[in-house]
Amino acid sequence: MKTLGLIGGMSWESTAIYYRLLNEIVRERLGGLHSAKLLLWSFEFAEIAERQHTGDWQGAEVLLVEAARKLEATGAECLLICTNTMHKLADQVQAAVSIPLIHIADATAVAVTEAGVKRPALLATRFTMEQDFYKGRLTEKYGLEPVVPDQAGREMVHQVIYDELCQGIVSGQSKAAYLNEVARMRSEEKIDGVIMGCTEITMLIGQPDFGIPVFDTTRLHAEAAIEFVLG
Repeated sequence: MKTLGLIGGMSWESTAIYYRLLNEIVRERLGGLHSAKLLLWSFEFAEIAERQHTGDWQGAEVLLVEAARKLEATGAECLLICTNTMHKLADQVQAAVSIPLIHIADATAVAVTEAGVKRPALLATRFTMEQDFYKGRLTEKYGLEPVVPDQAGREMVHQVIYDELCQGIVSGQSKAAYLNEVARMRSEEKIDGVIMGCTEITMLIGQPDFGIPVFDTTRLHAEAAIEFVLG
């Protein structure tokens, strides 16, 4: 089994889910007392979030590249960035190390394609929904047509992520707001699936809430990682 390096803490709420999923999947595959071989770099998320919201992506890149290099030097044989948003810097992180980085959008796109979904709703942070680093990869590499909420929907989805989920708050009112936005997008935008494109969203909604396929990027990323480390 290879050693997996996690660039986490963005937020620690979803990194804790990654840690549980990675170990559970290894136990499912190998049984008994088996668990994942992991190295974790966990950021102080306020320092990352400040750079995100001020547009200091270069400063964020310096931090992620440093973390990736330290994980590689410590023995990691592949990397996961444990957040969708910070895959904005995935190419820069990959260029800074000699070990592979498993991209969350690739793991997600494979599952979306296999399910026969073409126009998935993309629920995520405002950065992921409005910038092209994620949507563009889904479109250019996989031929998908991701659809994002309207402006009011994007603001609501983003606010719930940072003001609630990243702080461990799971609200029934916010869940209802997400469900209503997806229902609107099904009616008006003709979406045929839902990508939970922020790793914290799995805390709030899931497949049982919808009558169309739902793609949990956190789980899909973890499954792709274990396929690699056991491969």
